[in-house]
Amino acid sequence: MVKLPAIAAVIWVLAGLFGEPLRGQTDADRDRRLAELERKVRQLDPTYVPPAPPSAFDQRLQELERVVDRLLARSQQDRPTTDSQATASAFPATSEPPLQRVSVTSDYQASGEGETRLPVSGYMEAHFHKDAGQPGRGEFDRFVLLFGHSFSDRIKFWSELEVERALIEGGEEKGEVALEQAYLDFLIKPWLNFRGGMLLSPVGIINERHEPPSFNGVERPFVETLIIPTTWRELGVGLTGDLGRGFRYRGYVVSALDPTGFSAEEGIRGGRTGGFEAPFRNPAIVARVEYAGVRRMNLGLSGYTGVSSSELVNVTPRVSILSFDGRYNFRRIDFRGLFANSWISRSAQLNSRLEAVTGFNPNIGRQLRGWYIEPAVHVFPRRARNDLILFTRYEKYNTQHRMAPGYVPLPEFNRSSVVSGVTFKPTADIALKFDYVFNRNARSVIRPVNDLNLGIGWWF
Repeated sequence: MVKLPAIAAVIWVLAGLFGEPLRGQTDADRDRRLAELERKVRQLDPTYVPPAPPSAFDQRLQELERVVDRLLARSQQDRPTTDSQATASAFPATSEPPLQRVSVTSDYQASGEGETRLPVSGYMEAHFHKDAGQPGRGEFDRFVLLFGHSFSDRIKFWSELEVERALIEGGEEKGEVALEQAYLDFLIKPWLNFRGGMLLSPVGIINERHEPPSFNGVERPFVETLIIPTTWRELGVGLTGDLGRGFRYRGYVVSALDPTGFSAEEGIRGGRTGGFEAPFRNPAIVARVEYAGVRRMNLGLSGYTGVSSSELVNVTPRVSILSFDGRYNFRRIDFRGLFANSWISRSAQLNSRLEAVTGFNPNIGRQLRGWYIEPAVHVFPRRARNDLILFTRYEKYNTQHRMAPGYVPLPEFNRSSVVSGVTFKPTADIALKFDYVFNRNARSVIRPVNDLNLGIGWWF
């Protein structure tokens, strides 16, 4: 008899191959996870023979789903009836629902209405930083727990609770407890589904895919931190769907930014509300369209526009962002790149008003721009369980790319960085990272310092 806990573990791994939190995993990671899953299924069913190479990834996955369905049916038939189960059958209102089949192919047309409690998941990362000429410092950067629940085949819940920097003290910047995301999905059709709650803005690569094993480098890219303010979450509602032929989309109406948090150094990053007292007087619109119709290639186009507002100032600048990105894998070489441009209207009036309120001119730019390109090489062969990735990322970012008339850009905010390092993955869900960052700016007198970084991150 095949034990249900073993099958449940296999199903959870199946769900992880295409599930929401692991969208950022590379093709090499997915291939390794699939090979490991095939090995586990063979232990449960010695008669199972994986499709012969070069079978497509989807074909292998569908075959695994069929085998797991067969094992579930056999296990239910062989399962002995106990007194407690007999009692549950007599009182179905208080009994637990049977284990449900998990769809990993976005097939929302499954029949039946079963409630499924999903396992707790999460990710963590710890860092060590050493700036040139400064003592090193270590920090447990993030501890994140993810909770999911399936109320039925058509109503799903997902949430993410984050603790930053391991220490929380009232009013001091020692850390924070944050609700990263918490939303309900109402699944109607593959091409039309409703989503509402605390949402990650679908802009760029990292904002929705920021688990440590999903990107190279100890820290997230500078462009996707300053030009795109990752991690960026807002209250909102919207639509998601898979249009077929490799096209999928997400579009939300969300709370707008707070302009009092804008600055010359970090652009719009300080304007994120995190869903707390979020201004909805003029809600913003954010959307993303992705194309993954060619194997090992993913292209994305993201846009955002919204009128920022605050009771502190009577200036309401419109913020708009346009970003496009791409990822491509050729044999053992990965490429990824991104371009992002942000516009802030009425920046002169905003600077003037903030100076009148605070006594300090923030010198906020009218236009922000950044881009990066990152090639990476997988050293070990694809069939290996471990992975060693060598990478270099060049980033160019300027939070004062254009200024309003009468305002002068500061050269120290016209910056570039070269991040070179290595990522070692003993499994697809654990990443040990090392990188060295060469920082530069346009100022000729004071130069930014270089950084040495070590990190470990894992997903479970």
